[in-house]
Amino acid sequence: MKKTQILFTVGLTSLVLSVIFILITIISPKKTETIIIKEQNTPVEFSGPVNTNNYFDFSSASEKATKAVVHIKSSLEKTKNESNRIEFNPFDFDPFGGGWGFFDAPSKPSSGMGSGVIISEDGYIITNSHVVQGFDKFEVTLNDSRLFDAELVGKDPSTDIAVLKIKEKNLNYLNFSNSDLVKVGQWVLAVGNPLDLKSTVTSGIISAKARNINILRGEKFSVESFLQTDAAVNQGNSGGALVDIFGNLIGINTAIASRSGGYEGYSFAVPSNIANKVCSDLIEYGAVQRALLGVFIQELNPDLCKKFDLDKDIRGIYISGYTSNSTAEKNGIKEGDVMQKIDGSIINTIPQLQEKLLQKNPGDYINVEVLRKGKSKTLKVKLMSLEEASEIMQKS
Repeated sequence: MKKTQILFTVGLTSLVLSVIFILITIISPKKTETIIIKEQNTPVEFSGPVNTNNYFDFSSASEKATKAVVHIKSSLEKTKNESNRIEFNPFDFDPFGGGWGFFDAPSKPSSGMGSGVIISEDGYIITNSHVVQGFDKFEVTLNDSRLFDAELVGKDPSTDIAVLKIKEKNLNYLNFSNSDLVKVGQWVLAVGNPLDLKSTVTSGIISAKARNINILRGEKFSVESFLQTDAAVNQGNSGGALVDIFGNLIGINTAIASRSGGYEGYSFAVPSNIANKVCSDLIEYGAVQRALLGVFIQELNPDLCKKFDLDKDIRGIYISGYTSNSTAEKNGIKEGDVMQKIDGSIINTIPQLQEKLLQKNPGDYINVEVLRKGKSKTLKVKLMSLEEASEIMQKS
């Protein structure tokens, strides 16, 4: 009896719910819309010009940069003993079966070519040291085809930066941007005069930062912390501009990695913060004012971490010793410390450390964060001059 009653109740409930659903459907019918797809028989037409604010429109940056990029012809005017001339072979280093090299190591000792960037309205021009190395006569051709003789203000082979000067006023020029803010993946433009093709602009992205490719290995105290980009560059681009999408100068195009001698997707630029410091020192002092810590260092990796009994994931610069009377020692840095930050910027590699120190002057103080026995400690350290460090090393 109870079983029959339960079945009756369930059936009645189902019937009531069905009736309610039908009533709701009738009272509130669902609105439908018919979509008709028509074949497009006519080509798409734009109603107006391309939006100049488009992120991928590089025309404004290109126009700004090309006006400030020049062509440089270097030659020998005076009779010199060619044995005194330093020659560069761009492919004598072969780490991957190919070559790393400057774009414009000249094939003939009597002349060379490259690019440069005007950095002031009164005619200062930055370029690569290897563009002017061994030459004594320089001709600069502006974007508007005006030709000037240039004077060599100074050069620094250890960073591959040089400065020329022409006698002219009210020139178009580029401002240095802060290369510390450059990010991997951001768009950039390379501007120069490759293969005698005047004012050529190519685009790409930043592929990596703080690259050391050992191209300046013959120079004492060389600093390599290149911006790597895939913007196309070739012979004649050396000393040209690497700019952001707003036309601000973020690097000086310097070298390529290539098996053929031409562009193969890898090029390298001196970051603007290094170029700016070197350029300013050459103009003001005639030589770069180098700031040093006076320590012996090693870049940590898993093998060294194991050797020094450190956690394998720790990264930074290991302090393996310091010169006698070094300011680093006086300010509290100890052997066995792991340097991890300078003025708040992460330092994991020697190129990153070199880049930071090169932006400073002797006598400046920096905040150095070190890891000591598992604990972080921040020290205020005074930087030494190259002369002080050399004297200390000789004495010790």
